[in-house]
Amino acid sequence: MRGAIFDMDGLLIDSERLWQQEFHAIAAERGVTLPVSFPNEICGTGGKEAHAALARHFHTDAPELVLRECSARVHALEEDGVPLKPGVRLILEGLRGAGYRIAVASSSPMDMIRRNLRMNDVEVFFDEFISGREVANGKPAPDIFLLAAERLGIPPEECWVLEDSLNGTEAGWRAGCRAIMIPDLVPPDDAARQHCWGIFPDLAKAWEAIRA
Repeated sequence: MRGAIFDMDGLLIDSERLWQQEFHAIAAERGVTLPVSFPNEICGTGGKEAHAALARHFHTDAPELVLRECSARVHALEEDGVPLKPGVRLILEGLRGAGYRIAVASSSPMDMIRRNLRMNDVEVFFDEFISGREVANGKPAPDIFLLAAERLGIPPEECWVLEDSLNGTEAGWRAGCRAIMIPDLVPPDDAARQHCWGIFPDLAKAWEAIRA
């Protein structure tokens, strides 16, 4: 293995709760109640896939407006910084020391990706930055991880994909990468247990397994 590709929201930074908070706030303002299953459908994805889930649950023909409004609200909340998840520095320092090339591949806009990593002083660890806005199909389609592996110059099968969501881990194994799940808001399901190389409580435990 020579490459490592990380999601951002809910994996590197503790921001997924902000997205859910604001989606629920917007829903309440529109008189909509989101189901318990909503995080499973929306976490980790973007583009057409996110629009489909939002259209379905917000009963709207303009889901892109809901996503744009939520993104703006989360962007404002993140101005004061969002803390790193446990084990982030440990695994990034370990991978860099072991000679890995490292990418972040997130459904978030590029400005949010770069700002959040910069504010937490971890931007320097990454060789490549890929936003979901750069691919035709969002997670669980494999597009973003295939692009990340291409930019790293490493075959997908030689890349770890580290994710917190079901959509993200599915995108990882569909890309041919070796997927690892660090659950955040969404617990692993049978497919994740079957296809993931490992499921760990935090990135520190994931690094222990990778370096073993």
